[in-house]
Amino acid sequence: MIHTLELRDIKKSFGDVDVIHGVDLAIEDGEFVVFVGPSGCGKSTLLRLIAGLEDPTSGDIMLKGERVNNTPASERGLSMVFQSYALYPHMTVRQNLSFGLENFRMSRAEIKRRVDGAADLLQIDQLMGRRPGQLSGGQRQRVAIGRAIVREPVVFLFDEPLSNLDAELRLQMRVEISNLHAELGNTMIYVTHDQIEAMTMADRIVVLKGGQIVQVGKPLDLYNNPKNKFVAGFIGAPQMNFLEGQMSGRRLSLGAGLLRDIPMAKDYDGKVTLGIRPEAIGVSLDGEGDMQIKVQNFEQLGSVTYIYGAFDNGERLTVQLAEQIPLERNQVIGVTLPTDKFHIFDGESEDALGLSA
Repeated sequence: MIHTLELRDIKKSFGDVDVIHGVDLAIEDGEFVVFVGPSGCGKSTLLRLIAGLEDPTSGDIMLKGERVNNTPASERGLSMVFQSYALYPHMTVRQNLSFGLENFRMSRAEIKRRVDGAADLLQIDQLMGRRPGQLSGGQRQRVAIGRAIVREPVVFLFDEPLSNLDAELRLQMRVEISNLHAELGNTMIYVTHDQIEAMTMADRIVVLKGGQIVQVGKPLDLYNNPKNKFVAGFIGAPQMNFLEGQMSGRRLSLGAGLLRDIPMAKDYDGKVTLGIRPEAIGVSLDGEGDMQIKVQNFEQLGSVTYIYGAFDNGERLTVQLAEQIPLERNQVIGVTLPTDKFHIFDGESEDALGLSA
């Protein structure tokens, strides 16, 4: 089967420093794939390798079935949108959009068709005579995306394109890029450290850590079935709660004070970490429940309430409620931890341990 893009055992080193450690990945035509991970995980380096801005130390980059390791970036049929916009400040918006096409000696009629089409799609028609310094951050990002669109690439590459925008503009641009993907149908690869962007935009998420792929899957697959503690903690906001414990057969004992039989796929003896998401936890103001926590802080946002509490042993718990409740600091409340929402991770390897269905 020929994939739109395939990475075969890609490795990258800078001198004695190994940055990418043997990445294998296949991306299909029309997919929106997001590379996500903490700073320094190699996601931007991997994107630059795909773009041809860096050369792999070993391995093959395949585009439409053809090896492109030695193909210059300008000839790969890819377009990249950078974090910094990278617009020419002395050129108008129209000139910025058409400049690259002029370098390819394209006809004026074809350049006009592509530029006008991109401007209409991105609703920047009224900005065509302005220079970048006269534009807002969101408008500049639209122009940067338009410059990628006019090339009509095989694959769009986005390198943290929204990180310079404020929260409201980020939300707006997330929607616009998703709509753009739906309209154009092109393959898109998007790099971000923001897991909310990954969850809301991706067909598939590639989670990276230390230059290696940890897990690949649809957003809700990663959310509901994380492969290990790292993925569980990285995907989801607020972050999943982690509590230390011990398994004996199928009996879980938490340091915070809970004893519970767990429907494990098989018996297990040893240290474990219990993971449970903030929104899965129930709250009782009268102190009833599986355990009790002391409220250290809380945030009431109208439609949602966040509670930050601690057990007697010092371990902390975050709770998310889709309601408004009266709270005070240092108040003791009861919490209920539903077993069917548990994630159990091996205490040493941090891999997920299987629960029976």
